[in-house]
Amino acid sequence: MRKQLFAVVMAAALLTSCGSKKAAFQFSQDIVKKERSLITDIEKTEDAVERYNAAEQFDSIAIVGEKMEKLIDEKMQEIKAMKAPKAKGAEEFKSAAVRYFEFMKSLYTGYKNYGKAPSAEERDKVIQDVMDIVNKKDEAIKDMQTAQKKYADDNGFKLEN
Repeated sequence: MRKQLFAVVMAAALLTSCGSKKAAFQFSQDIVKKERSLITDIEKTEDAVERYNAAEQFDSIAIVGEKMEKLIDEKMQEIKAMKAPKAKGAEEFKSAAVRYFEFMKSLYTGYKNYGKAPSAEERDKVIQDVMDIVNKKDEAIKDMQTAQKKYADDNGFKLEN
């Protein structure tokens, strides 16, 4: 009787851990999918900002910056609304993802502010703020990647490239 009970308990524990690992992996993938869904829009926006800046169409920079700011904020709100699985470090990974999206959003807020600046002097001030944000890009990416790797390691799955 004890052997049967032990076998049932072990089977249940094994199934739970497999389900937890799968849920942890899926949670990571869902966040990555949200980030990747922005790639095309980011590329188009960066190209547009470059063109508009060369043409001194600052109002257009503000428009595309604000559009990206809102798009990133929507994805960030979706992440905040996601229920983290009962997996080790899930809430920490979710928080890291939100911080990363906040960083990305801040860049486009900077573009918007640059485009709305009323004078060349004001744009110079804003562009310095934007450059400060850009200089933190590698750190923001590294922090997100470190959090994701730790989450994957803690939950026994490998990250996909």
